[in-house]
Amino acid sequence: MSERERRIGENEALFRSVNDKVRTLNATLSTVDDSMAIVCECADDRCLERIDIGLETYAVVHDDPTQFVVKPGHEAVEAEHVVAKRDGYWVVRKNPGLPAEIARATAPGA
Repeated sequence: MSERERRIGENEALFRSVNDKVRTLNATLSTVDDSMAIVCECADDRCLERIDIGLETYAVVHDDPTQFVVKPGHEAVEAEHVVAKRDGYWVVRKNPGLPAEIARATAPGA
């Protein structure tokens, strides 16, 4: 695995961690809205694009710790592949090997 692939995994894990904290905060505050705005979980550490996603949908995507939510076209083809295309976002899954291992090791609650 290249240094770039490792960095991709670490960047995406950081954004997932931030978004998971937002989801937890929304649940704690008992918001009546069933959706939230998250930061794109892509590999670009400068990307701050927002994605609107349902709370339940977000949780289901992250039931698999190798999956991330990104803006369309923000996938890092050398480390992941698109598994679902939704209106306004795509779901990507880490490729087997080190990308998936990093994703699992950095998942909230891991």
